Amino acid sequence: MSAFHTIDAAMAPALGDVRSAGPGDLVYILPDATSRKDWAKYWEAAGTALARGAQVVVMRRGES
Repeated sequence: MSAFHTIDAAMAPALGDVRSAGPGDLVYILPDATSRKDWAKYWEAAGTALARGAQVVVMRRGES
């Protein structure tokens, strides 16, 4: 199953959904995601997803 998760300042999937992402899944992190109060938890979840085989894309400012 392929899933597409987007994380930004205004919206994000459930942390468990990000953590369980794996091969074929994409986690897309927009620059303003770092302003979230729970940003550290999402960053950790993205790392877990990456280790499980998901593709994690971190956009730089000016790319979105």
